[in-house]
Amino acid sequence: MPNRTRLDPAVDWIRLETTAEDWAQADPALLTGMLAELHLIRAFEETVLELAGEGLVHGPAHSSVGQEGGAVGSIIGLRTADGVNGSHRGHHQFLAKALTHVSKGRFDLDAIVTRDVDTVLQRTLAEILGLAQGFCRGRGGSMHLQWFEAGALGTNAIVGGGVPMGAGNAWAQRHAGTDDLTMSYFGDGAVNIGSVLETMNLAAAWKLPFGFFIENNLYAVSTEVHEVTGEARLSGRGPGFGIPAWQVDGMDPLAVHLATEEAAARMRAGDGPAVIEAEVYRFFHQNGPYPGSAFGYRSKDEEQGWRDRDPVARTTRELLALGHITQAQADSTREQAIAAMKDIASRLVEADPEADGKRRIKPDLWPDPAFVDVGIRGDAGELAGAPLLEPLDYEGETRSGRFVDTVAGVMRHRMERDERIVVLGEDVHRLNGGTHGATKGLAKAFPDRVLGTPISENAFVGLGGGMALDGRFRPVVEFMYPDFLWVAADQVFNQIGKARHMFGGDNPVPLVLRTKVAMGSGYGSQHLMDPAGVFASSVGWRIVAPSTAADYIGLMNAALDLQDPVLVIEHIDLYPLMEETPVDLDYRIPPGSAAVRRHGDEVTVISYLSMVRHALEAVEQTGVDADVIDLRWLDRASLDWDTIGESIKRTNAVLLVEQGAQGTSYGGWLSDEIQRRFFDWLDQPVQRVTGGEASPSISKVLERAAIARTEEVVAGLERVVAGMGRR
Repeated sequence: MPNRTRLDPAVDWIRLETTAEDWAQADPALLTGMLAELHLIRAFEETVLELAGEGLVHGPAHSSVGQEGGAVGSIIGLRTADGVNGSHRGHHQFLAKALTHVSKGRFDLDAIVTRDVDTVLQRTLAEILGLAQGFCRGRGGSMHLQWFEAGALGTNAIVGGGVPMGAGNAWAQRHAGTDDLTMSYFGDGAVNIGSVLETMNLAAAWKLPFGFFIENNLYAVSTEVHEVTGEARLSGRGPGFGIPAWQVDGMDPLAVHLATEEAAARMRAGDGPAVIEAEVYRFFHQNGPYPGSAFGYRSKDEEQGWRDRDPVARTTRELLALGHITQAQADSTREQAIAAMKDIASRLVEADPEADGKRRIKPDLWPDPAFVDVGIRGDAGELAGAPLLEPLDYEGETRSGRFVDTVAGVMRHRMERDERIVVLGEDVHRLNGGTHGATKGLAKAFPDRVLGTPISENAFVGLGGGMALDGRFRPVVEFMYPDFLWVAADQVFNQIGKARHMFGGDNPVPLVLRTKVAMGSGYGSQHLMDPAGVFASSVGWRIVAPSTAADYIGLMNAALDLQDPVLVIEHIDLYPLMEETPVDLDYRIPPGSAAVRRHGDEVTVISYLSMVRHALEAVEQTGVDADVIDLRWLDRASLDWDTIGESIKRTNAVLLVEQGAQGTSYGGWLSDEIQRRFFDWLDQPVQRVTGGEASPSISKVLERAAIARTEEVVAGLERVVAGMGRR
């Protein structure tokens, strides 16, 4: 028989419950503050449900009625500088943070609705109704609530999607020298999502002051927790990653508070993250004003059992028993909250003159439709006054070196001058500069600012997004290969790309995402994509794609200055090339700066990255008199339409040249845009050179057949010339 030894978790896993003594010893001001916040949030949520029932909430109304104890208990003891973020059911967390911010968690029960409290409640309700006075100017609605001033980092419609971003905020707090912390709230449904589990691992490895707060309300919509996991004690996820965990009755706000205080002490001391599982219950369905029993997945007896444990009623009973409040005060607190919400609603809605007995949103409170696209990205004003240089016109001193050494060199130069820049990604700190040397020397020079990550794209790119939103650091995140973006697509597109616009248009998101196209290297279908087309058709991202080392310097410098997320695409075919670059490494090439690599009158050839060289070779081979335009900036807002338009109006023909697959083609949307803008000057449809439909394969022969190079550009030029009838 083999020997068996029981293995115990390396960290504590605790069930915390309060006693009568805990309630008696608690600060009465803390308890009355809890009661006030519970009543304000309850009345707020009841108002939301009432308005939703009237059809005045456009979209979902994920109420937190019944779950207030977890939010209030955990947040009332936090500082304003502590961050919180949450998931789609986040009204109570947002309000608890905002109310604690304006009140310091202390309330006079005879007058709980101060002017500041009234403002918080009105702006939050306005946001849920989609109105201009909301915290996110009406763009966020019920699921995207943010108020940085209060430490409310933003709630999130993607289940678990905000967790990596919260970890980034925690990283910034720790490395800014504070003992602040961040708490991320999510439900039982998110516990099994990869981004959450990846972030648990990363937060534990890096000892981040980050709290994983699980609101276990037993149901992900209608699916019961025992159906989807073999361990329904969800706090057990923590010890699996070496994170201590607390399980607590979320209907007992004091128990939640005490557990949070213990967890916060650990986080503030630099001992790493914590998990808190609060057992709570939403009294209503996933969305709207009806109970779950109305949809058949819960029984009325189950719902009543949880209603008997209502956190508002529990707190009221305890305070009455301790003599901290009178029944009259208890009743008055509830009445004040209801009256305040009724008054606030009356400021936002009115009787509908066209429908007897119904209400409508006051028409003058809606956002201006012209605001629809404002704030997708910044205006690049941060580049004003920066040193500019056009390498094509440069005649000064140069140095010779490999393209890839320039990549590492410009990053080192900027990191020496800007202590905010942090590089993170897989193997960036090893192998003498990552897998191709692009971060060579950086780890030795900046050991605390070059972070080798686990193979967890969701976690580390999301963490970078949270760092960027915090604003104290400028993350440079590397995807070893662009295909890996699909692993982290939520963080890249739903979170980072949309963050500025979604939360009102004002948040800078200064993040650089580096990656390399490796077509021709034999790495096969899952490593060789060109990501330009995917990013160009996604909101919020700027894109640079340098074809020369000299351009790389100016483009990367500009990317590091911008307050927007910028994708920097490199190509491994360029890495070994020896090139001359200016000795000065401080110049910028701003958005809207395409380069004309060759001047001609017959056709406008437009390309980027390594295909610029293939285009020039093809023009040389065919003798076609072509303009060859190197875009350099690829995103919609940064394209140099002046240069493109001047060329098209002269040549009347366009050939778009790229290397990658047809399905994710950058030229697909660009050709449409060119034909919309310059249709009257085109003598034929825009022609395109791309790879094939298939992703490149491992076979050297099949890989070559799947991608475009000089021969395909030659064929493209011949098609254009034949279509013009000139030859």
